[in-house]
Amino acid sequence: MDTSLAARIAADPNYQRLKTTRSSFGWALTIATLIVYYGFILLVAFGKNLLAIPLGTGVMTLGIPVGLGVIVFTIVVTAIYVRRANSEFDVLTEKVRQEALK
Repeated sequence: MDTSLAARIAADPNYQRLKTTRSSFGWALTIATLIVYYGFILLVAFGKNLLAIPLGTGVMTLGIPVGLGVIVFTIVVTAIYVRRANSEFDVLTEKVRQEALK
């Protein structure tokens, strides 16, 4: 890559906005995911009695829906990121590309 092209891209305000917005959004989702994952692991380690509470008269305990909730949370977080990336981040990337190729 041409160094002048790289310098123009780095100086582009759309690139700066893309970089900071995407980074902060990514970190926020990462922290949320880590809290849910480590919270679940801590619950498994220290809250076995809570997870062992039976639901209804069958064999299902509270641990099953909580574990399923972690999986659903991961899918939702991924969908949130993909939706924002496909709308806001892709638009900014295209603006940066168009400015760089002028």
